[in-house]
Amino acid sequence: MGVLTDWIPNVIKYASQFPQAIADTLSMLLISGAVSFVFGILLAVVVVVTKPNGILANKPVFWVLDKIINLFRAIPFIILIPMLLFLSRFIFHTTIGVEGALVPLIVGTIPFMARQMESAMEEIPKEVIEASISMGMSPWQIISQVYLRENIPGMIRGVTITLIALVGQIAIVGSIGAGGLGDLAIRYGHQRNMTDITYVVVFLILILISLIQAAGDWLVRKTTH
Repeated sequence: MGVLTDWIPNVIKYASQFPQAIADTLSMLLISGAVSFVFGILLAVVVVVTKPNGILANKPVFWVLDKIINLFRAIPFIILIPMLLFLSRFIFHTTIGVEGALVPLIVGTIPFMARQMESAMEEIPKEVIEASISMGMSPWQIISQVYLRENIPGMIRGVTITLIALVGQIAIVGSIGAGGLGDLAIRYGHQRNMTDITYVVVFLILILISLIQAAGDWLVRKTTH
């Protein structure tokens, strides 16, 4: 303990802050990730099937959704946060804490998730889609049995990439008092010049990212045939 006190004195002093910060980070990751996955995969399906060569080609719908996804992907996340404060206040009646961070996290992640899912679906050979159509499968059957099943490993890779990016965004929302590890790094590590807290926060975030990547790789191996 004496060595730790010499090396990371502020971490020892504020150790009681870390469990809640870790819990807040995991809460934001799980909630934002789950909501973004649901809406992201829905957007991806609609975009894929309404493309000009899609099974339900609809140029206006495709054009509108494609441009909306591109628009929100193009907005830097640090700018998106203040843009959506009014929406956080309207939905959760607060702009701070975990609840205040959920809106920008979800809005910022859905387009990224949608593109990852779209890319996974596009990797399915066209011959498979054509064969499904020739077999008389309905559009819903093609969506549920082909688009959402034929490239599960690709979708898992997309989810893994998205969740890792989301961890970085969660760290950023610490700048608005959202809580979590990013908030600790900013309030104590940066503003109070407690660099040992910053280093420990970075270490914990690296562990979290490594766990997400390991879980994603394991699932890819299990679902690859």
